Amino acid sequence: MSSGAQSIRFRRPTNVTPKEQPKPAKRHTGILQDQLRRAQRRPWNPSFSLAVRILLLVRFSGAMYSNIDDCDEVFNFWEPLHFLDQGYGFQTWEVSPQYAIRSWAYILLHYLPPRLTSVALGVDKRIAFFAVRILLAVMSTLVEAAFFRTVVVRINERVGRYLFFMLLFSAGMWNASTAFLPSSFAMYTSALAFSYAFTPASLNDNRRTLAATLLFAAGAIVGWPFSLALAIPFIFEELFIFSGDRVSIEFKGSWMAKRWTRLITSSLLASLIFIPVIGIDSIAYGKLSLVPWNIVRYNIFGGSERGPDLYGTSPWYFYLSNLALNFNLLLPLALLSLLALAVTYIVDRKRLGVAKTAADQSSPFTILGLRLSPFYLWLGILSLQPHKEERFMFPGYPLLCFNAAVTVYLMRGWLEVLYIHFTKSPYRASRSLMFRNFTFSLIVGSIFISFTRVLALWHYYHAPMTVAHAFQTEELPRLLNATGLLPVFPANTSEDDIPPIDLSPIKLFNITLCTGKEWYRFPGHYLIPTGIHVEFIKSDFHGQLPRHFGGNVVTSRSGISKWWFRPETSYTPSDVNDLNMEEESHYVPASQCDYLIDLDFPLHPVSSSLEPRYAVDSATWDRVFCEPFLDARHSMPLTRIFWLPGSTWQGHNEFGDYCLLKNKALVRKKEIDISNFVTETEK
Repeated sequence: MSSGAQSIRFRRPTNVTPKEQPKPAKRHTGILQDQLRRAQRRPWNPSFSLAVRILLLVRFSGAMYSNIDDCDEVFNFWEPLHFLDQGYGFQTWEVSPQYAIRSWAYILLHYLPPRLTSVALGVDKRIAFFAVRILLAVMSTLVEAAFFRTVVVRINERVGRYLFFMLLFSAGMWNASTAFLPSSFAMYTSALAFSYAFTPASLNDNRRTLAATLLFAAGAIVGWPFSLALAIPFIFEELFIFSGDRVSIEFKGSWMAKRWTRLITSSLLASLIFIPVIGIDSIAYGKLSLVPWNIVRYNIFGGSERGPDLYGTSPWYFYLSNLALNFNLLLPLALLSLLALAVTYIVDRKRLGVAKTAADQSSPFTILGLRLSPFYLWLGILSLQPHKEERFMFPGYPLLCFNAAVTVYLMRGWLEVLYIHFTKSPYRASRSLMFRNFTFSLIVGSIFISFTRVLALWHYYHAPMTVAHAFQTEELPRLLNATGLLPVFPANTSEDDIPPIDLSPIKLFNITLCTGKEWYRFPGHYLIPTGIHVEFIKSDFHGQLPRHFGGNVVTSRSGISKWWFRPETSYTPSDVNDLNMEEESHYVPASQCDYLIDLDFPLHPVSSSLEPRYAVDSATWDRVFCEPFLDARHSMPLTRIFWLPGSTWQGHNEFGDYCLLKNKALVRKKEIDISNFVTETEK
């Protein structure tokens, strides 16, 4: 070198055996095969551990901030759980012994979080609500991560990556993942079942058959019986499709006999799940109760006078509209997945790794078609039913995302074929960014639309939970402070030295909180402090509202019911029915309400003799706390569906006032009485 500098190079030790480097995981193990960049660096996908950590961030956010969209979730699941935990709550006809179409076994699965928070930690029961939601978030996260990793390995790495972001950010999964509903439980079990079922069926893989069968059965028996329909393609593959086996024609009979025997054996083992479920439900109801059968009997064999149609019917396109709201671009992509597979069979057959299939094996197109079919089957079955609800679609949500991810990948393949056809240069195709930009724009576009939908749900419809929080954290402490029931701290006391407010003295007020036409948005007793009585007042709704748990229960119980810690669940009430007939005994007069939750639309008021505008009756009611609530009838469709900031966008929406109202005379009288009581006690 011109500078005269010298360098020294040391040799590696010659007496040390070099460690063998682990072999990289094989690429192209799935059913769909990349045609470009096959030897280059594999596309990025998070590991199972990293996927869990990323999903947890979003699912925990959903647990804390998502709305309760279905009154069935509150009255049939949150309220019975609250009753098991706290000893009081609302009871619907579904959880009365004479009908027994809700499983206490399913509710009991969620009992540990509220018990831990109230007994072990001694915190407010509001925390128990979010503890249960966090449990649901963790369950959904683990299942989604397992499903995603199966798609990476068994289908294609790029398909897995698309699926991951679709699951992570879709508005539908935001709603379903932390909902306390059997359909959400069925979504967990079905997605986990498909993480096994997406492995090709083979006589050498008994684990696949047993695990998938157990999971499908658990979702149907513990959760929702109708979710078993999702297993039909799995059963068909297990019984009739070679899939992972290669079978000569002379051995087909014995091969099929072994497959049938294996599935029947797995099904018999899965049926053992009935034992604890029937046992728990029978103990709780005080008699033999087959809840899964009761659900099927009521919904299918209820007859013309009873059944789900009593609670409303919807047109055939209801689910298409609802799925478009929750999944936007992903819905048409999912619906096109089988058609996209057919096009790929014609123009890009190498994408599935074969040019021609031998007679002793299954075509990969057949296998992938079976993987795509459950979503179509689920959508078709539910669309044929007159009674439709958003929660019924929950078990199919991960499958919708999977079908959409496959379509995106196949469309990318068509672009590659077209590019090579016109340029005659596979090398130039491998260097082009066009394909990546195409898929990136689809995924990011869907994410953005979903994000605006989630924000809309929060900004437009979160008022019921916000008002309940204000009632606990603002109004009740004000009452205690006004009557001298809160301790007084020196002026220089720091906030860190002030203990949490103890609301237990609020029971001295004997407060009644009422809800009328807003009964179906009641967030549940977990979000209403202990010591507050919640009642219904008459409104223009003429169906059946829930009653309070309780009744004449025999204290010296015998038989199976003596093992149950809440005997009221075995009481057969006379004021419930399965015909949705109104029960007048479930109402109290509005004059008995200390507080009332009501919704008023000042720009377009609606009132009747049973639903007067309480919020503007200033002679009787004070507005304690009001929160904006979207008036969907008088807002533009696009701006009410999605949320964007700015007056230009929001100017097309109208809002009402979702209010906590205070009966001025009643509450003032109680304030005076309690103040006098405190003064006398101090003397």
